[in-house]
Amino acid sequence: MKKLYYFSKLKLKFNEVSHYKIKLLGLLSFVVLCTVALIFTVYSFALSWFGIDNYSSLSKENQVLQEKLDKIVVEYQSLNNALDSLLASNNELRIAANLEPISEDEKLVGVGGGSFDNALDFLSDNSSLKLQKAINYMDEVNRKINFEKQQYLDISEKLKDNKKLFESLPAIKPCEGTLALHGFGMRVHPILNIKRMHEGVDIITDSGTPVHASGNGKIEFVGYRGGLGLAIEIDHGFGYKSIYAHLSKADVKEGQKISRGDLIGKSGSSGLSSGPHLHYEILHNGIKQNPVEFFFDDLNYFDVSKHKN
Repeated sequence: MKKLYYFSKLKLKFNEVSHYKIKLLGLLSFVVLCTVALIFTVYSFALSWFGIDNYSSLSKENQVLQEKLDKIVVEYQSLNNALDSLLASNNELRIAANLEPISEDEKLVGVGGGSFDNALDFLSDNSSLKLQKAINYMDEVNRKINFEKQQYLDISEKLKDNKKLFESLPAIKPCEGTLALHGFGMRVHPILNIKRMHEGVDIITDSGTPVHASGNGKIEFVGYRGGLGLAIEIDHGFGYKSIYAHLSKADVKEGQKISRGDLIGKSGSSGLSSGPHLHYEILHNGIKQNPVEFFFDDLNYFDVSKHKN
């Protein structure tokens, strides 16, 4: 076995390395090698465990996700703008449906939402900002969609009510004939010769002329009513009622449901009347109205009957 020497700076000479020192140096060398190996192993394990060895792959995936996130933000922004336009046109529908337009405060339904700043701290500033923007847009869009659904439900229900109201409204001239000149209001009674309120209009026509319901409703009264003679009263709902008087015949019964244009009786001269005609009244919430204001110029019972048949 060859002898090993080392230079001693203290003694300024070469000294022989003893067998014990050789063993110690060998052991230290082994420990160093093992430590290096362990560090390498741990490092390799860490690379594998935390995916750092896939950094290139993850970087590419991150780039793809960033692009998709950008696209999502743009799509949500576009959808949000479309909803804003829809909300703006919503007011036109509400006005058409006889509803109050949406106020500016009510339009601010999509603003707000929870903050995700703390939850997104682990992301880069750019990624966190994009994701926060996407979440905010998503929250705003969802709020507006729910608000818009409710608005259209309100409009739909109102339009249904409006349709029912229009069908019930006493809106047609109930029989053929000419409107008397005295009309609705104060007049001198032709028989009593005293000035009194004329609470309807008179339609001059031959006795036996068909009389039609001016709107949908239910027959509330059939019978004789003082000076009005044989009369029919219809409850149209929505506070509206109509009265048909001086009849010669009634073709309906109390409690019977009728539709606009249905035949309800025949004109005549019963009661306090100077000749054959139909006395026609309209009430709204108990107050007498001028029936002429309810006649639709482009709607009459002939058109209604033809449409029904």
